[in-house]
Amino acid sequence: MERKTPGDDVGAFFNGVAHAEKYQSGNWIANKLVTNFMSSILNAVKRAGSLDVHEVGCGEGHILGMLASNKFNVRGCDISASSLAVAKAEAEKRSLVMPVNLKSVYELNPEEDSADTVLCCEVLEHLTDPEEAVRKLISITRKDLIVSVPNEPIWHILNMARGKYFTALGNTPGHYQHWTSKQFVKFISQHAEIISVKTPLPWTLVHCRPCERSVI
Repeated sequence: MERKTPGDDVGAFFNGVAHAEKYQSGNWIANKLVTNFMSSILNAVKRAGSLDVHEVGCGEGHILGMLASNKFNVRGCDISASSLAVAKAEAEKRSLVMPVNLKSVYELNPEEDSADTVLCCEVLEHLTDPEEAVRKLISITRKDLIVSVPNEPIWHILNMARGKYFTALGNTPGHYQHWTSKQFVKFISQHAEIISVKTPLPWTLVHCRPCERSVI
């Protein structure tokens, strides 16, 4: 079986549908940005030092697939049944072990969902209550939590530059939260100890550890 790494065409790793625009763009610049983002995620997970990874909001499994190919023991959850169906089909096609289940971040519980490393990428900006979501994420994190969001206003500007979402001034549909890197780090630091911050254009990627267990 051929195994792709972030040095390969990450955008073509899975033949997904819902997230094809982000992960499978025909634009070489966009592909370069995504490859750099995926590499940053992989490096952060490696630095966390555990093979046990749970991705919350895994979508079609692009990140899960990358991690599984790098010999991490992964599992994921998402609220989209259609996205999970793609993840399962692609995992089977590539003989990857990456179990996924239908679950919202707000439904997470420590007994079922805890992992040494919890990963949540491109989810919090879609939520009306990101603070409660972070509490839930921390409640299932044994050691390390890695979260990413779009870096604003860079995200808006780049959308406009590629001719997208002009009527919304570059805001991606479904994005309710808009953080600069500084604002996002401040937000996360209210709940966890910041270990490192990376800014792979146009994202903010924070590696943190729980200060104390959230009261759910």
